[in-house]
Amino acid sequence: MTRVLVVEDDRQTANEIKAALGDHGFEVEQAATGREGLLKAAADPYDAIVLDRMLPGGIDGLGVLSTLRAAGVVAPVLILSALSAVDERVRGLRAGGDDYLTKPFDFLELTARLDVLLRRQVVPQRETMLRAGKLEMDLLTHAVRYAGKAIELLPREFRLLEFLMRHADQVVTRTMLFEEVWNYRTVEPTNLIDMHISKLRRKLDCESTEPMIRTVRGAGYMLHAAG
Repeated sequence: MTRVLVVEDDRQTANEIKAALGDHGFEVEQAATGREGLLKAAADPYDAIVLDRMLPGGIDGLGVLSTLRAAGVVAPVLILSALSAVDERVRGLRAGGDDYLTKPFDFLELTARLDVLLRRQVVPQRETMLRAGKLEMDLLTHAVRYAGKAIELLPREFRLLEFLMRHADQVVTRTMLFEEVWNYRTVEPTNLIDMHISKLRRKLDCESTEPMIRTVRGAGYMLHAAG
């Protein structure tokens, strides 16, 4: 569940924000002063922080924000403030805020802005496995298996197969292989690719019941994923 910290000294406003965010499906924690907000944000990771600009207790919202950023807290921060002047909004954003919402505000807009900030935080997971039919490649360990049986490949063979697997059932040209696998930008007459394709074929065909790498006459090569 998405966890949000609301740092707001006005109890009624804080409770209304908590209710609105709770109805939206968020788990909400509250803090009434800047110091309490700092302690909570430092103790537990939050997915987002709603931070009032004017806070009691000796440290205001911008002070909380700059301290959090200096401490390495990267959770998106939505600043709430009655200060609506452009230079005040700029100060809040330059202090490390991700968005700035002026009071009074609509709770629908508050939740919508939080949704946008949270979407920005989503980082695509790094791809670690490639699959083509019964063929599997682990990009972290460099292990290659066909139907569960390991296939030993040399580094260049691994890169060649990786490129073919990323384009399974598609024709890849010799120029594409030279540029992407060998990092050559000029293609000269050579049997370099043919040699490596031949070696890779022998290793794959020992496990497969039919040829996996096919020559497409006049075009290039294709890895047949169903092989």
